[in-house]
Amino acid sequence: MSAGARCGFAISMCALWVGVAHAADAGRRATEPALSEEQRTAVGLQTGHPLAMKAPDRLDALGTVLDPSQLIAEAGELQAAKSAENYAASELARLRGLYEGGAAASQKMLQSAEVDLTKARAQSQALAAQFSQRWGPLATMAANELRSMTEAAQSGHDLLIRADVLGRNSLSELPKNALLQVDGIQVPGRVLGGLRRSAEQQGTGLLIEVRNAPAGLGSGARVPVTLFLGTQPGMFVPREALLYDESGAYVYKQLAHRAGEKVTRYLPVKVVPMLAFGDGWLVTGVGADDDIVVRGAGVLWSLQNVGERSADTDVD
Repeated sequence: MSAGARCGFAISMCALWVGVAHAADAGRRATEPALSEEQRTAVGLQTGHPLAMKAPDRLDALGTVLDPSQLIAEAGELQAAKSAENYAASELARLRGLYEGGAAASQKMLQSAEVDLTKARAQSQALAAQFSQRWGPLATMAANELRSMTEAAQSGHDLLIRADVLGRNSLSELPKNALLQVDGIQVPGRVLGGLRRSAEQQGTGLLIEVRNAPAGLGSGARVPVTLFLGTQPGMFVPREALLYDESGAYVYKQLAHRAGEKVTRYLPVKVVPMLAFGDGWLVTGVGADDDIVVRGAGVLWSLQNVGERSADTDVD
C-alpha cells in the first residue's frame, strides 16, 4: 500500500470511529457498528450464511485395559457360588420331603439344611453384587455368552476397557460407539454398558469391548477414548465468527440496507454454543438465511466498544 493510500485509509478509519461515537444513542448500551464498502474491503471483513448440519456429540474419556484373569476368577467364583446355592436348595427340598413323609430325616437335619442354604444364598448374592459392581453389563449376560467373552479375553484376541468420563457423575444417554487412540491409530470399540462408580473411581465409567485388539496392549495400559453419543443438530459457524462477553456468546449479523444508506450496519446476536466441531461450532440462535460476519468480527467488536464508551460518557 502506498503512503497516500495508507494516509487515506487512516483518515477513513478515524472518520469511521468518530462517526460511530457520535451516532451512539446515550440511553442504549448495544450499538450497531457500520462500515462503508471501502472500509469493509480495507479490514478484510467477510460474511456468510450459517450451515445447518448434524454432528456427533462426543465425550473424552480415559480408558484402562482390564485384567482378564480377574474377570475369569470372579466369574468362576460367582458360578461356583450359584451352584452351591442350587445344591443347598435341592438338599433342603429333599430333606423336607423325607421329613414330611416320615422317612429317615430329623428336624435337626432339616434346620441344618436351612442354615446351609441361607449361607450359600448370602455368599452367592454378595459375589453377584461384587461382580455387578466391577463388571456391570456382563452380570446380565447369558452364561454361554459370558463364557465366550472370557475365553476371547483370556486368549488376548479381545480386550475389555474401563472408560472413565472424569468430572461426570452420570450420563443422560449411553454412548453408541467408542474410538481408542492407540499410538496414533484409531481403534473402534463396542460400548457394552455403564459401570457403577466406586470410591477408587473419579468419574462415570463405561465398559467397552475391543475385538481384534492391537498386539502388545496389555492389562493396566491407559489410552485416550472418544465416546460418541447421538447426533446434535444446529447451525455451524466458524470459530472466528464467535465472540464472548459477560452475557455469553454472540455473532455479528449483517442488517439489510435502509433507503439511502451508504454504510452496512451489523447487529450482535446472542447464540448458544452446543458443540465444537471441526474448525467451528454448532450453535443455536441464528438461521440459515442470516448473513453473519465470518471474518473480521473483532473489528466490529472494537467499533462497538468505541460507541458504547462514547454513549456512557455523552452529556447533553
